[in-house]
Amino acid sequence: MSKTLFITGVSSGFGHALAKEALAAGHRVIGTVRNQADLQALQSLSAENAYGVMLDVTDFGRIDSVVAEVEATHGPVDVLVNNAGYGHEGIFEESPLEEMRRQFDVNVFGAVAVIKAFLPFFRQRRAGHILNITSMGGTITMPGIAYYCGSKFALEGISDTLSKELRPFDVFVTAVAPGSFRTDWAGRSMQRTARSIADYDASFDPLRKAREEKSGKQLGDPQKAARAMLQIIASPTPPAHLLLGSDALQLVRDRLQRALAEVDQWQALTRSTDH
Repeated sequence: MSKTLFITGVSSGFGHALAKEALAAGHRVIGTVRNQADLQALQSLSAENAYGVMLDVTDFGRIDSVVAEVEATHGPVDVLVNNAGYGHEGIFEESPLEEMRRQFDVNVFGAVAVIKAFLPFFRQRRAGHILNITSMGGTITMPGIAYYCGSKFALEGISDTLSKELRPFDVFVTAVAPGSFRTDWAGRSMQRTARSIADYDASFDPLRKAREEKSGKQLGDPQKAARAMLQIIASPTPPAHLLLGSDALQLVRDRLQRALAEVDQWQALTRSTDH
């Protein structure tokens, strides 16, 4: 069945891959871009079914009117895909607070603002599906990406809560958590804070180097990720959370098992605080 998808950050990464696969499958795609060249590139994919919208998800004052116009012109939108986002890499102690603010503005507040703009339409129609692209970094953590993981943990928590709030209205929310994929995440999209404290050299410099060298050689195929998302969109009972990639599966499973073991280890102390 043909659907209308609204995808943020459609010019690269998962957004671009999903737009291409969705169009190939006969869906309509409305995608947000930030410049004229990307607008034309999207619309060249399909004369009938691809529409570009100039919008930066941190331009909070414009989002409501842009979404209302999209609904009036191209609607109803069936699926919202919050894909716009980027990675920040930097040692916590070295990374300015302003870099965290920017990371959260794009990865969390941008997604939330777009969801808020669409919710009245979805709720009134008693239909809709929201896909929030999170990360395995919304469950596991690694040194040097505290701000990024923090933003993805936040989006995971919001997604999970929202899925419960919207269930009575037949509106689904799925947090899609990819592992390492061959996107620009670790390449040109990554914002890296300059090194300044020598104490972290031994532990962190090899990690930064490895991440840079792995860029473009990751295990995950964005085209296959896009096809998996189309399956989720087609499902009458989509999951609240979906991991993508065997690396994400292994790492998240290990993390959850370790967390459960720690809970069990300290359960006596945990219970001791009850009245």
